[in-house]
Amino acid sequence: MTEIRPIAAGSRAAWLVDDLQRDAGWTFTLPEAAGAEMVAAIRRAHRPGQPLIAYAQEDFDFGQALPTLRAAFAETQDGRGIALLRGLPRDALTEPEFELLTWAIGLHCGVARPQGKATHYLSAVRDVGTVYRSGTGRGYSSNAELDFHTDGADVVALTCYNTAKSGGMSMVSSSVAAHNILVAERPDLAALLHGTFHFSRQAEQAADEGAFYPHPIFAERDGRLHSRWNRNRITSAQRLAGVPALSPDQHAAIDLLDEILRRPAVMYAMHLAPGDMQLLNSHTTLHSRTEFEDHEDPARKRLLFRLWLTPSAARALPEAWRPGYRAVAAKTVRGGIRGQAYDAERRAFEVRQAAALGLSPGAA
Repeated sequence: MTEIRPIAAGSRAAWLVDDLQRDAGWTFTLPEAAGAEMVAAIRRAHRPGQPLIAYAQEDFDFGQALPTLRAAFAETQDGRGIALLRGLPRDALTEPEFELLTWAIGLHCGVARPQGKATHYLSAVRDVGTVYRSGTGRGYSSNAELDFHTDGADVVALTCYNTAKSGGMSMVSSSVAAHNILVAERPDLAALLHGTFHFSRQAEQAADEGAFYPHPIFAERDGRLHSRWNRNRITSAQRLAGVPALSPDQHAAIDLLDEILRRPAVMYAMHLAPGDMQLLNSHTTLHSRTEFEDHEDPARKRLLFRLWLTPSAARALPEAWRPGYRAVAAKTVRGGIRGQAYDAERRAFEVRQAAALGLSPGAA
């Protein structure tokens, strides 16, 4: 068995809770003037009923906000792997306008990736009664507490419009730090997590994809540790024909990983406030959410908008990421859930947006 080594001390991606509390360099605040500029840009560009993919980066002049936005995205790539941006002009915008603001930020910072069976590029994170722990369940449309997991694209951006009546706290852990703890405590189990597991596509696969795919939970590329973890999808895959049963040692390995991720020294918990945007690097962080109770008033119900992106600074991924990401080369569009409605119009949007950011269309 190949010896698994911890990631060298000093990697900012291998943070613990004390690191985030001691150094607030992963948090950013938009200047007030930048917020006003964003409001004006959204109102000029907004065309009710126009599909999101019909908008272009040049439709939104975010001049004063761009340095802060780019610094936050850089932190997800070169720093902690987590960034919190405060000060989006939520109070000045309607729900559709705030949704468009989320989309417009993405147009400036990456190529949006599809997120499900319907090949949609932006998800409204709200409770619509989905059963999370099922063969087709998705956490973003339920109020359930979620397992720690990674989303299916390089970066996930989450903007907050409304908070819940109670609960719904965001929890984030560094997968790099968790891996180092695993190696120190149980190197035999850490090594197993570099082997093959199988992930269900939750019945959202495209016509050229199978119902599941092989993927390690950890792998290295160019000296950087990458992670991909979703217990719900691995558990669902165990019910699919052709998927090997997990061994007792594999069960022990993923149980220990989940236990480490929730340790108080590892798991950072935060409430996102209206106007906040959380950015996470899917390859170096894992995230979860507590169960929540919502408001009765529909206008006050918990609502966030989720965007998956290939960022303009996308690095090369491990070869083992290809089944889930379709492409692994640096500065190449990859990831997402292509789903069952991927058509020429969506393809054209992705190619156009890749060109605007100097990326290869790759998996687009």
